[in-house]
Amino acid sequence: MSAPRMSASASALLRALLRRATPHEDRISLTHCVSVDWCSLTFSGQRHQLGFRVTGPDPAALATSWMGGIEEADLPLGRGFVGDIALAGPVAPQPDGSVLVDVEALTLED
Repeated sequence: MSAPRMSASASALLRALLRRATPHEDRISLTHCVSVDWCSLTFSGQRHQLGFRVTGPDPAALATSWMGGIEEADLPLGRGFVGDIALAGPVAPQPDGSVLVDVEALTLED
């Protein structure tokens, strides 16, 4: 059985978000991704919910710096653009020392 495929815009968004964490992107793993088609009278795209686990030394500090200013960040997608992005809640510490980060975004087609 194969896993469901990630949409092209979700994959581009994931790559753009991980580039923001360079050189620590290896400490961030995707826990879930849900994408739903979206449209208005003038735009079409997708709404995304992405969850991440951040590990390693001081994961809360990494998560905070990684997501700092995300609402104003320029996230190049190649095709299309990010119309809206924000944290979906606070960084959540876990019993194993990692933290969880949830992000909601709207990507729009050119």
